[in-house]
Amino acid sequence: MATYDVVVRGGRYFDGLGGPSAIRDLGIRAGRVTTISSESLPTEGADVVDAQGKWVTPGLVDIHTHYDVEVLAAPALSESVRHGVTTVLMGNCSLSTVFADADDCADMFSRVEALPWEAVHSVVKHNRTWRDACTYVERLRSLPLGANVAALIGHSDMRVAAMGIEKATDAQSKPTRSELDAMRTMLTDALDAGFAGLSTIRSSFSKLDGVRYPARQLPSTYATWHEFRQLHRILRDRGGLVQCTPNVAKRSEILRFFEQSTGRFGRAPLKTSFLTAADLKSQPGLIHLMIAAAKAVNKIGNADFRWQHLPVPFEAFADGMDLVVFEEFGSGTAALNVREVMARSDLLATQDYRRWFRRDLERRHGATVWHRDLHEATIVSCPDPTVVGRSFGAVGQERGIHPADAFLDLVVAHGADLRWRTTIANDRPKVLDRIATDPTIHMGFADSGAHLRNMAFYNAGLRFLDRVRRAEQAGAPIMTVERAVHRLTGELGRWYGLDAGTLGVGGRADVAVIDPRGLGESADSYAEASMPELGGIARMVNRNDGAVAATVVGGQVVHRHGTFTDGLGTTLHAGQFLAAGRARRSTEHAAAR
Repeated sequence: MATYDVVVRGGRYFDGLGGPSAIRDLGIRAGRVTTISSESLPTEGADVVDAQGKWVTPGLVDIHTHYDVEVLAAPALSESVRHGVTTVLMGNCSLSTVFADADDCADMFSRVEALPWEAVHSVVKHNRTWRDACTYVERLRSLPLGANVAALIGHSDMRVAAMGIEKATDAQSKPTRSELDAMRTMLTDALDAGFAGLSTIRSSFSKLDGVRYPARQLPSTYATWHEFRQLHRILRDRGGLVQCTPNVAKRSEILRFFEQSTGRFGRAPLKTSFLTAADLKSQPGLIHLMIAAAKAVNKIGNADFRWQHLPVPFEAFADGMDLVVFEEFGSGTAALNVREVMARSDLLATQDYRRWFRRDLERRHGATVWHRDLHEATIVSCPDPTVVGRSFGAVGQERGIHPADAFLDLVVAHGADLRWRTTIANDRPKVLDRIATDPTIHMGFADSGAHLRNMAFYNAGLRFLDRVRRAEQAGAPIMTVERAVHRLTGELGRWYGLDAGTLGVGGRADVAVIDPRGLGESADSYAEASMPELGGIARMVNRNDGAVAATVVGGQVVHRHGTFTDGLGTTLHAGQFLAAGRARRSTEHAAAR
């Protein structure tokens, strides 16, 4: 009889709590770590992972994903698994698929998260076997998950189910007492089922798709503070958390969320996670104010507030005008409201529209996310090869026209065949280093499973580890590798109340075996891969497979050097649904070791 199912041999072991690393063997049996030894463990009958010269860390935790649709169609979640991620949190930004029907889910997810409407509709319609939060969790548990899945319940999802999508997206309509009671019940039932909390959104450029109400915002943006306080009270009483995407144009409203997070006058703090701590090129001083505000509210108000942060440059790609940043100004929204290609081209060709668009691009001050500088937007591919590799500003200079006209000319001529990129945020390494060390920051904003043609940050955690490693080698350390691992694993698992992110005897055997020599290998580049489960869309992916020697989920090796274990996503059940509030056991085991 084999002593272990899996032996991870001779690697530099990290516990995920920030403790000292050391060379150890790990013995895994029945999905749990049973032995951590400085001596060689017996390997007879075991699946052996050679970790010599490599880091053995807890599986990485991705706290901001939109896998709600993909998990139903392609439960392997392979793009995360191949980069050492073993736990994902979905249901962010007020969006989940628990209560709303297929039509409403497609309208809510497609435009704001840049997913094909038809694919979202089809996946939800054909996979729906649940009727409430509890049976939804049962459905997740029945899937052959490649990674562990935790969830937030989406406020927009609940609001539509309680009020109907027409009323839920009407600024003049408020929920009746029975409708608000229905939402309260949905939230309570979701927390009972193991959801970590509630996600909301206030961003004014998060719009519906579809043919019914395409110019309206997501339902959560129409809620009053009375509605939020009612839901927050349940979260506070039950130890749940709230995740929110704020409206950056209404900074006073952010103060209200700060106030809701505080623990004053005998009440407990409300865990609050906000998007996003980004060093915006459009507002280079804002990040310092964000960090200072979070520190103040946590210290003075006894709050439990965190910003989510993408620890790499925020580079976005677009096909024509299909990019969410255009939603933040009027002319961009007007173009995106026209979904038919020829009709949109006709609009973009008019002089009135072009004057409007130029004015919007030149208005770069104030609460903007995109810098709107077309000299900082480079053409990646186009049927006209003479413009490839050049900025729209350079093309405009050559043609003697405004950069905005050069951009619109190319969009009209080539539509989605014009592909371009720009860096929106996080382009200053020293500022990124400061953000990385701040305790009010959580490492997590990969947006995995969304914006399939716009961005690929599935390997963001690996890129952060590479930056820490390089700084250490250069004699100018940002932090220890142990702390960097903790920031990507145990810190997140503990704050979100998940049994994830630590690696100790008796704990879950979710492991990433990382080869530091492969961390820098094409880490900032991307490729494209067809996704037949979502209509064959060619999504952006990362391919630095030399960085991850193996990924272990639930004690099963699911990935080695870019190759997935047979049956992943079909017959192999590796991941689990992780109910919130179960993190203490594994943490206590690791701490007592």
